Amino acid sequence: MTGAGRPWRGRLPVLGLRGRLMAIGVFGLAVGLALGGVVLLGALGFVLQRTVDTEAFRTADAVALLAAEDALPDPLPVAGGQVRVQVIDAQGRIRAASIDADRLVPMVRPQRLDPGRRQRLEVPAERVGLAGPVRVVTVPAGTAADPLTVLVARSMADVRHSTHVVRVILLVAFPLLVAVLAGVAWRVVGATLRPVEALRRGAEEITGRAGTGRLPVPASADEIHRLAVTLNGMLARLESARARQRAFVSDAAHELRSPLTNIRTELEVAQRLADRTDWTTVTGNLLADTERLSRLVDDLLLLARLDEAPQARGTGPVELGGLLTEVAARYPSPPVRVLPPTGLLWTLGNVDELRRVVANLVDNAVRHARGSVLLAAETTPPAGTGRGGAPSGAYHLVTVTDDGPGIPVIDRERVFDRFTRLDDGRARDDGGAGLGLAIVRELVRRAGGGITLTDADGQRPGLRVCLLLPALPAGDGDDPR
Repeated sequence: MTGAGRPWRGRLPVLGLRGRLMAIGVFGLAVGLALGGVVLLGALGFVLQRTVDTEAFRTADAVALLAAEDALPDPLPVAGGQVRVQVIDAQGRIRAASIDADRLVPMVRPQRLDPGRRQRLEVPAERVGLAGPVRVVTVPAGTAADPLTVLVARSMADVRHSTHVVRVILLVAFPLLVAVLAGVAWRVVGATLRPVEALRRGAEEITGRAGTGRLPVPASADEIHRLAVTLNGMLARLESARARQRAFVSDAAHELRSPLTNIRTELEVAQRLADRTDWTTVTGNLLADTERLSRLVDDLLLLARLDEAPQARGTGPVELGGLLTEVAARYPSPPVRVLPPTGLLWTLGNVDELRRVVANLVDNAVRHARGSVLLAAETTPPAGTGRGGAPSGAYHLVTVTDDGPGIPVIDRERVFDRFTRLDDGRARDDGGAGLGLAIVRELVRRAGGGITLTDADGQRPGLRVCLLLPALPAGDGDDPR
C-alpha cells in the first residue's frame, strides 16, 4: 500500500507557496460557503414553516372561538384556496367543514389526535386534496360536555418551492462567487508575496557576487518589513564578523611571521658563521623569540576559548585587596605599590581570570611607566548609577595608575581591539602583540564588569585604568567562603 502510493503522490503537481496559500484559502472559503448555504436553507425552511403554522393556528383559534359560542357557520369561511378546515367531535364525526374540505373523512385519523393539546402534524397530500406536503394543526374547542377539535390544513408547496428556488440560486451563485474570490485571492497573495520574491532576488544577487549588500526593505510596516530589517541586521553582523576574521587572520599571520622570521634569520646566520657565532647570544635571542611566540599562541587560544564560551566558569568569591597584593609582588622594579583598601572588598568571579586581568594591566603599566605604578581598590559611592544602569554601590573600583606618556583620548577605545598597538608600543623588545587589553576586556565582560581609560590624577602625566567589578551583597563579604 505504501509503496504503491508513493509514485501516485510523486505525479501530483508541486504547488508553490502562492498556489498552496490560494488552494487553502479557496478550499476554506468553499467549505464556509457550503456550510453557510446549508444553514441558510435550514433557517429559511424553518422560518417559512413557522409562518405557515402561525397562520394555521390563527385560523384554528378563530374557528374555535366560534365553536365555543356555538356559532359555527356551515360552510366554514377560510381565506385562500390552499387551506382546509374541519371541526370534529370526540367520535371523529365532522361537525363543520370549509367549502373544499371533505365532510365524511377527517383529515387526521382520530388515533393520532391528543384531545386537549395543540398539535402540529404532517399528513399525506391525497388525504386532504392539496398539492405537496400538507401541514395540519389541531386546536381544542367546544365545551367539556361536547369536546371538539379544529383541524386546519395548509399546503407546504409554496414553502418547498421557495426553498427550491433559493437552493438553485445558491448552487449557481456559489461556484461563480468562489471563482471570483479565487482570482482575487491569487492577485492578493501575489501582491503579498512580491516583497518575499524581492528578498529572494536580493539574496541571490548578494550570494552571486559574494560581496556585501543589503536586502530591499518594503515600505509597509508589516512582518515582511521586520523580516527584511532582521535579515539586513544579520547580514551586517556577518559582514562585520567576516571583516574581523580577515583582520584577525592577517594580524595573527603577521605577528606569527615576525618571531618565526627572527628565529630563521638567527639560525641561518649561525649556520653560515659557525666559527664566529656567539652561541650564548644566539640562544638568548632564540629563547626570547620562542617565548614571544609561545605567549602569542597562548593569547590566541585564550581568545578563541572566550569566543566559544562567553559565560564564566568556576566563579567564586575573590578578595580584591589580596589579589592586588599578590600580583604586585611579582614586579619589584619599577616599584609597583598597592594602596591598602579599607576593609575587605569581595567580588564574584573566576580567580584565575581576574588575576590575568590585573596582571595584564600591570604589565602594560610597567612597560610604559617612568617611575611608579599604583594599584588601588575601593567601593564606589552609593549615589548615582554605574555602568549599564546598575547602582554604583553594587560595584568595586580597581584602578591601575602609571606615570607614563598615557594614551590619547581618541585611541582609548581602539586599544581594546585585537592586535592594536600604538606607534610607541610596536618595538620588538616590548614583547606585546596587541592582545593584552583585548583579553582584559573579554574577561571583564565575563565577570559582569566594565573598564575605562582616563588621565592620571594630579599635574603629572599618565594613564589610569578604571576597572568596575560587581560587589557581593552586604553580609556575603564577611565570610563568603
